[in-house]
Amino acid sequence: MKMVEITACCMGFVIIMSLSFNVVYAPDPPPLQDFCVGVVGPSFPVSVNGLFCKNPNNVTSDDFRFQGFNIPGNTSNRYGSEAVMTNVFRFPALNTLGIAMGRVDYAPGGVNPLHFHPRASEMQTVIQGTLFAGFISNNSPDGINRLYSSVLKEGDIFVFPQGLIHFQINVGDTPAVANSAFGSQNPGRVDIDQAVFGSTPVIPNDVLTRAFQVDEGIIQALRSQFDD
Repeated sequence: MKMVEITACCMGFVIIMSLSFNVVYAPDPPPLQDFCVGVVGPSFPVSVNGLFCKNPNNVTSDDFRFQGFNIPGNTSNRYGSEAVMTNVFRFPALNTLGIAMGRVDYAPGGVNPLHFHPRASEMQTVIQGTLFAGFISNNSPDGINRLYSSVLKEGDIFVFPQGLIHFQINVGDTPAVANSAFGSQNPGRVDIDQAVFGSTPVIPNDVLTRAFQVDEGIIQALRSQFDD
């Protein structure tokens, strides 16, 4: 009897874990048709988790082509980098396909600052130049946030797991370019500095001073960087 109970318990645990993993690793629903070119335009009275489909009879080959990915980004900004996401909103043919791409251009010393993608893992390939890239693990089960990083040269690939904070910086003397592939049609992006110090409405100073263990003057100075 005990063996039967243990076996049933273990089987139940396996089923629960299997269902959990299916939820975690399937952020985009599987497609139910060959394609569903998204409709981007006037607002609809209802919202959906994705985009409405264009009438297949009106779909043409041009819907599946995206142009301009070869155009360098403008790196004349505070970070010295420009990340351009080609997601479902810029390329509606990606709707229901569960994929997206990005291009990041870096000036010498330019950084793609600390950020994460809430809905997708990222695989980045260095096309030109030399990058130092890394991501930070969560702090369980041992309470340590570990940095996994590497110097990447042309042709190297680095993976950033879904939802983990990561970054890249150009450590070479020339401009750098990288392309990224994402496992979602809309990976999303949360920039840590912008989210913390430039949110609307702002996070109360009491929260930030206690969280970062600094005085209010430092918080105000950091917040002022995002007033523009």
